Amino acid sequence: MTAPPLYLYDDAIARTFEPFALTRPFGEMRAGTSLIRARWEHAFGTRAAGTVAAEHLVDFEESDAPAAAAGTIPAGAILANTRCVMPVSWRTRDADVWTCDGRVAAVRLAKPLPVDHLAGGSEPLESLGTAGTRVEAVRGRWIGEVWELITGLATLLAQDIDRLGPRLELMPTDGLHVLGSGAIYLELGATLEPLVVIDVTAGPVLVRRGATIRSFTRLVGPCAVASGATVLGDRVAGCSIGEGSMIRGEISETVILGNVNKSHDGFVGHSYLGRWVNLGAGTVTSNLKNTYGSVALWTPKGVRDTGTQKLGTLFGDHVKTGIGLRVTTGSVVGAGSNVYGSVMPPSFVPPFSWGDGAALGPYRLDKFLATAERAMGRRNVALSERMRRQLSAAYERGRAGAA
Repeated sequence: MTAPPLYLYDDAIARTFEPFALTRPFGEMRAGTSLIRARWEHAFGTRAAGTVAAEHLVDFEESDAPAAAAGTIPAGAILANTRCVMPVSWRTRDADVWTCDGRVAAVRLAKPLPVDHLAGGSEPLESLGTAGTRVEAVRGRWIGEVWELITGLATLLAQDIDRLGPRLELMPTDGLHVLGSGAIYLELGATLEPLVVIDVTAGPVLVRRGATIRSFTRLVGPCAVASGATVLGDRVAGCSIGEGSMIRGEISETVILGNVNKSHDGFVGHSYLGRWVNLGAGTVTSNLKNTYGSVALWTPKGVRDTGTQKLGTLFGDHVKTGIGLRVTTGSVVGAGSNVYGSVMPPSFVPPFSWGDGAALGPYRLDKFLATAERAMGRRNVALSERMRRQLSAAYERGRAGAA
């Protein structure tokens, strides 16, 4: 039976998840081990046919990400809310409505739906006509706030690893330095150099095919290292390390989306690093206030109390930091920013900023694009004309909001 076309929908809440919503649909965010889109694709056994997101993302292009949906979504298609994080190995039954925690997460459309009908993101899925009444409940989780990608990381990672690991072709673990009795999943084709320590006392560890773990690394579970990533050394604990990234600890309970360069010393904790982030040597994030109080975080609706004691920095896509930069607890560094110097920057750095500490000004678009092109070229990825258009649209939108 042919799988129905799958479309991913960023609702109005997902479109506020800055600093990431400026440059990517929410389905292209990593939650636990996997992209949210990849979870939905596995569930329905098909590649996503399109994404319904904010207008400024119409030219978003990245790897195998689907293009923005245009025109009309056909009858019979599945429309899924990206804020629902599906179980990583779950497969759907034949249904018409899928619920998560009692709320509608996806529907099968009874009739064609113009994409413009979803332009503002305020249309709830339950208001759309569905092709029937068969309902399937899914044990997924909703993301209600952007920081939940971090606060829920440890639990989600452990669940993901224990679901993914047993399905892989694995290498033997004989001769490894292991602490604890938890599960270790080393996919055939991974490289672990001598003198690597794997600590599974608090959770499992997963290293995928094509990943490299260099000597003098301590991987502390729950921890997942994706294909093509390299861990260069030090303590990496409770992290999800995305494809093509170069990471050196000390780093804890942090999500690395992909193609990130953190190859030098400097503590990073309870943080999220968007794609193409480069942290200069000695860049340090604080993840705990010295009062031990809950952390407040900038959002588009104002500074809000997150209710969590540990929260570091959200680094948007293409952020670059200089040598020795210090970033305070609960910071947001907007996409495309280049921040350096000995003075700590403010807890909110507007997108596409350039400067030393508090003395921030706009990063010229031509300069930013030139830097992005060089950085991506180092990973043999071209900055296409479509990418240029999308980043330019993000620049205009982001700098207009900063004015």
